[in-house]
Amino acid sequence: MNLRGETFHKADIKITRWMANYGLMLLRISIGIVFFWFGILKYFEGLSPAEGIAVETIEVLTFHLIPEKIILYGLATWEVAIGIGLIFKLFMRETLLLLFLQMIGTFTPLFIFPGEVFHVFPISLTLEGQYIIKNIVIVSAGIVLGATVRGESPKPA
Repeated sequence: MNLRGETFHKADIKITRWMANYGLMLLRISIGIVFFWFGILKYFEGLSPAEGIAVETIEVLTFHLIPEKIILYGLATWEVAIGIGLIFKLFMRETLLLLFLQMIGTFTPLFIFPGEVFHVFPISLTLEGQYIIKNIVIVSAGIVLGATVRGESPKPA
């Protein structure tokens, strides 16, 4: 191996070890920040781009029995709790359960409001639809983080 190849090989080892050592922590904290941030926005009317569709969805699912403000503050609190749990690695099983339950709710508009989430069903998404579909990544991150709750690292596929 030449000097350039050897240098690359050593750097590659250091970088991949760094990723192995810090990747899960960074994933947990970054997803936590997203939940915390998006949750905080819901406490302030009109700041969350998902506010309208989230409230509409919960209203339909609860047969309009829960007032809008309670829905919004409840969802905000739920998301902030997930964020705090992930950021500080608190009650991870419970935090991840809240995350997965919340994800079920976020995908619901795809089925009950297809006209609001698709420009052309099923291929062209509105901005709200894109906001929902990106949660596939959050579900995957939750699965990876869930694999660590017994103190084990996830095994590569």
